Amino acid sequence: MTTLYGIKNCDTVKKARKWLDEQNITYQFHDLRIDGLDNNQLQLFVEKSSWDTLLNKRSTTFRNLADDIKANLSDSVASEQVLLQPTLLKRPLLLINDELHVGFKKEKYQEIFAK
Repeated sequence: MTTLYGIKNCDTVKKARKWLDEQNITYQFHDLRIDGLDNNQLQLFVEKSSWDTLLNKRSTTFRNLADDIKANLSDSVASEQVLLQPTLLKRPLLLINDELHVGFKKEKYQEIFAK
């Protein structure tokens, strides 16, 4: 099963969805704002990647975090904050064949789906 996680008004997510649609690739879209994010999903993402890769430190949401939170981003604090504000995650997140891919680049997706 192929699942794309993101938010529908994110430009990069729109590009990924457009590419998947143009390639006639069947996938499920999970909108993090509408469908939410539970702890099991988040822990799966962390197992498949890392906080350094997953956290979008350039996002407005991250920049608006209190300085004491940003200075103390342990695994538990990061989890708590992401569950409260899933837009802290980079997007899109593509989960396919038990692999997680973060972000969208046409060339990368071509490689992923050529397998």
